[in-house]
Amino acid sequence: MRQTRSYLATADLENPLYYLENMDILVAWVANHHADLLTEQERSRLAAFTGLATGPRALLTRMVMRTGELFRADKLRYPELPVPEPEALRVLVQEGWLDSAPELSLDDLFRLFTLAELRPVFGHWLQQQGHPKTLGKARMRELLAEGFRGARSLREWLPDGGETWEVVQLRDMALFDRIRLMFFGNLRQSWTDFVLVELGVQRFEPVPFTPESRAFQWRADVDCYLQMHRCRERLDEGEPAVDVWPDAPGPVDNPWLSSRRDRLLLELGRQAERQGERELALQVWAASGHREARLKRLRLLERMKRFDQAWATACQWQTGELSDAEAQGLTRLLKRLAPKVGADKPEPVENPELQAFTLTLPRPDTGTVELAAVQHLRTEEAPVFYVENTLINALFGLLCWPVIFKPIPGAFFHPFHIGPADLTREDFVARRQQAFEQRFGLLATGDYRQEIIETFRNKQGISNPFVIWPVLNENLLELAMDCIPARHLEALFRRLLNNIREHRSGFPDLIRLVPEADDPEQRYEMIEVKGPGDRLQDHQVRWLHFFAREGIPASVCYVRWRDDEAGA
Repeated sequence: MRQTRSYLATADLENPLYYLENMDILVAWVANHHADLLTEQERSRLAAFTGLATGPRALLTRMVMRTGELFRADKLRYPELPVPEPEALRVLVQEGWLDSAPELSLDDLFRLFTLAELRPVFGHWLQQQGHPKTLGKARMRELLAEGFRGARSLREWLPDGGETWEVVQLRDMALFDRIRLMFFGNLRQSWTDFVLVELGVQRFEPVPFTPESRAFQWRADVDCYLQMHRCRERLDEGEPAVDVWPDAPGPVDNPWLSSRRDRLLLELGRQAERQGERELALQVWAASGHREARLKRLRLLERMKRFDQAWATACQWQTGELSDAEAQGLTRLLKRLAPKVGADKPEPVENPELQAFTLTLPRPDTGTVELAAVQHLRTEEAPVFYVENTLINALFGLLCWPVIFKPIPGAFFHPFHIGPADLTREDFVARRQQAFEQRFGLLATGDYRQEIIETFRNKQGISNPFVIWPVLNENLLELAMDCIPARHLEALFRRLLNNIREHRSGFPDLIRLVPEADDPEQRYEMIEVKGPGDRLQDHQVRWLHFFAREGIPASVCYVRWRDDEAGA
């Protein structure tokens, strides 16, 4: 496999078969970059797919995109096909892509055929059993379950059915699922997430794709993921966790797969606890490295009154690096456990007092409370901007652009990523720590300003999970960097990286910028706006406490409407 920087051309949306163009892109990408992870037979089948004529290939693509593997041939209607559907179906049967005589279960039959089509078949049998022919479909299926077990061909089920009735079955869905996994890096995304997407609407950062940057290095890696996926499906279908646990893979060397395994075990432990398997839940959560599993295990130990074990584990965990939410949960747990183990309660965390002020404004005819506050607070010397979560995230995203799009295993699977696939995973920062430190070093030297502006200019419009282009402009970025000290930016960025999923939101609504202020650390202020009846959310309070501890100017603006007070 060669290193690739080329940007794949996306489908022409004027072409009614653009979904086939996108499918061809996907198949070619996997065949080119993951050929060593496919068997000779699988490579041969993909080559055969590429070699199909346009009509049969388009129909096969449509069927692969749909749910399930069984289809009524007489119900397949795609007017954009260059050949009639029956002709395309004949080719697909001849080439071994479809089975024209699959075995059907009773459930399959009831999914594929209507009540009106099934009544003539089973009505006489139901009457013999003392049931009316007018039963609904669900009740009919329930009554037939005992007497009609096992799979049969369509002609055995419906010997007097219409001559046009035909059922076909896809024969290579396992292969299509495998290449879907290797392309997306997950099985959560469906074919339609790529095949029917208007890729040309977005621009994507071109990331070098090398053998070293692949998440799947060996075929066994793909097999391991598929094994985990089957375990998750069994859990979702309600199978007892105690039956699924033996089939969950053990620890793996691949860091990306290891994080996927941690998430599987988090869910398996949840199911085990719900099903009353508490010992199993403890065992599974202890094996998971997911940050949520730790707190869940501690809380379960507390409910099981294993206070000494919970206390020892919690005290050990307390020395680790925690997000604010984890620290809050752990503190509450230690406070409850302390008297039960004869220990002193932990000293309460002294949160600094939050700054707040109240505005009484006329109720606006249109617009939000935030915009009303902007109109009142802004002056020529101190403009106010409604930025919410966009500004700080954008400054971070622009400064750290090369790190965000660093080609490391498990980050990028194809050329159409908005951002790295592992963005919110446990080890996102750890695997890029040195690269982040290098970018933060620019804050100390002052070179960050030029880097941010040049990236803003050069990457304009390219998708980035931290940058919302429509709300940004160069003047706002320049003014923000004039007013926000570099050490404050670093503090904000480091907290953001502490838990990206949790900390990307919760920033105050407004920012007031005062470039001419005498004190460099008072040239800006973040302002959270709360209208009548609104209150601070937990994640907003955590940001505000952080601002206060770091000396970052921030306050809460409580807005009251003048006509409300007049009528009170």
